[in-house]
Amino acid sequence: MDRIDFLRSELNRHNHLYYVEAAPEIDDYEYDQLMNELIALEKANPDRFDPDSPSQRVGNDINLNFNQVYHRFPMLSLGNTYNKQEIVDFDERVRKALGHSVKYICELKYDGASISITYEHGRMVHAVTRGDGEKGDDVTANVRTIKSIPLRLPEGNYPDLFEIRGEVLMPRAVFDKLNEEREASGEAPFANPRNAAAGSLKMQNSAQAAKRQLDCWLYFLFADQLPTNSHLQNMECCRKWGFKVPTFVAQCDSIDDILAFINHWDTERRNLPFDIDGIVIKVDTISDQQELGNTAKTPRWAIAYKFKAEQVQSKLLSVSFQVGRTGAVTPVANLEPVQLAGTVVKRATLHNADIIKSHDLHVGDTVMVEKGGEIIPKIVGVNTDLRNPNAVPVEFIANCPECGTPLVRNEGEAAWYCPNYKACPPQVRGRISHFVSRKAMNIDSLGDETIDQLVSVGLINNAADLYELTVNSLLPLKKDGRVWATNIVNGVEQSKKIPFEQVLFAIGIRFVGATVAKILARHFGSMQNLMQASFDELKNTDEIGDKIAQSIVDYFSDEDNQLFVNRLIGYGLQFETAKQEAKSGKLQGLTIIASGKLEHFSRDEINRTIEAHGGKPVTSVSSKTDYLIAGENIGPNKLAKARELGIPIITEAEFMQMIADDELQPAEQQEEKPEEAKPKKDGPTQLSLF
Repeated sequence: MDRIDFLRSELNRHNHLYYVEAAPEIDDYEYDQLMNELIALEKANPDRFDPDSPSQRVGNDINLNFNQVYHRFPMLSLGNTYNKQEIVDFDERVRKALGHSVKYICELKYDGASISITYEHGRMVHAVTRGDGEKGDDVTANVRTIKSIPLRLPEGNYPDLFEIRGEVLMPRAVFDKLNEEREASGEAPFANPRNAAAGSLKMQNSAQAAKRQLDCWLYFLFADQLPTNSHLQNMECCRKWGFKVPTFVAQCDSIDDILAFINHWDTERRNLPFDIDGIVIKVDTISDQQELGNTAKTPRWAIAYKFKAEQVQSKLLSVSFQVGRTGAVTPVANLEPVQLAGTVVKRATLHNADIIKSHDLHVGDTVMVEKGGEIIPKIVGVNTDLRNPNAVPVEFIANCPECGTPLVRNEGEAAWYCPNYKACPPQVRGRISHFVSRKAMNIDSLGDETIDQLVSVGLINNAADLYELTVNSLLPLKKDGRVWATNIVNGVEQSKKIPFEQVLFAIGIRFVGATVAKILARHFGSMQNLMQASFDELKNTDEIGDKIAQSIVDYFSDEDNQLFVNRLIGYGLQFETAKQEAKSGKLQGLTIIASGKLEHFSRDEINRTIEAHGGKPVTSVSSKTDYLIAGENIGPNKLAKARELGIPIITEAEFMQMIADDELQPAEQQEEKPEEAKPKKDGPTQLSLF
């Protein structure tokens, strides 16, 4: 394989990781360097032209789990540069092509997931990702959950049909909280807010996407008849129509104005609550944009200047290894202190053994450090020219640094684990700390230092031991500590009132985070039902895939875990979902599934409503299902199966009529009614899938 073929293969692989998996291995700068090398080689070897080369294509984020929608106007990608001289060259090309002076609009380049939203008669019709530039994934259900995006516009002078484009973002504060939750449930954290935003847009359950608290800035309008001939004025019109339009913009008459804007935000970006990775420069006049036109993949009237992540050199002093609550062993680089992006950096994550190997790290190396997503310091390269010939390679450890147990690596995972989860000290302490945390049992009188002390003196070895603590057993640990001991015992006692879903999260089953625990508690109703559930029963629960299902089966197949849970049951913790008082018996004996986005109910609310009226909510279609409530963007498989089994398909409005109409009784008790008034076995009386 020659260099051109190698670069094409590598760029295609990185495109898939970036756009589809939302798990990139390299940063934007490294990617752009590979792309620029490929473009230069293809230009020097025109006989090697290939229309399918990555250099000829917009990055493709299409996921076959979603329906594809064609863009009315191609969704192109901006040309990127890290060189200010290329901004000067761009300005000269534009002025030469147009033959007159030009006004530019400078905007922030938001580091998120591109989106194009179509409105018809003031109502959102669909929202589509960039895809391959011609078509993208329909993610309307998830975009509808973003509160900063209007679903309907008030009366105004907007076009009957238009597309507005922008960037879906995850604010940094939301990103930090999400990663804390993922780490607490044993899941790998997202690398940066951009990946988290892209992954959230592709979630199958819009109710879960709504919890990601995404935001969106909209920055370009497409229509057959635009309001004005100015991009800036068109966006001001969009602002009046109710859209969230960027305020961080500047109209620039000269290259000096453009460079001043770039320099300002290269520093000021660190004070924003979201990530940007550069500045976009656009020709303001729409007719000038049209005259300049586009290449196959980029507009000639716009360019993006990308900030290069700030890098510094430091010396690798050593590598230490940390053991987390789940047993995952994380290597950490210990560095000579260095100033980076406004903070002093002494340590940097190395993530896993593969990263160490890819950098061929040696102790004493001069390494390049940058902040990933402007947040987490990471090593991105090594200056091998400065390496001491006698330097010793960094080797990933074979045994747990805490308990000496040989490490294991699960198939398909990058991390190495200590399997001694029952006795490895940081795992024991970590599980107890997780158990008492705010989102779990919320025992705020037990901090990490107190837990370390209780474990070290042998008073507790797992969370169940907390319920054996007494004031007298704690008093020897602290002088004049009666109030302290009383607070601990009272806090533990109060935790017995914590609802089942939080208790389930607290016991620390791997991959069962707070959200998954709520789903499981709602579906199974009690710990007893969950403990007895088979792999297939778990897998058929909404949002529960193979990995989570197997983790739950493995957890409850362990005798020590069974003993632990049974002890907690014996201490009086809540291990059943609170029963709701029935509002009526109108759905008595009926098994009902709701699928798709509903207007008046969240997923939990519709299930609670079904139960409150005597029905049984389920998450999969079977021959025992009595009704399917079809919401917006309902999964085609569920719809097809319901039709195949002859299950009545009703709208949300019809369901609400069922629980409001005193005359409607369960199917087997209903009096014979005229045919047109009964739900049909071959479909709903009126069904809108939007």
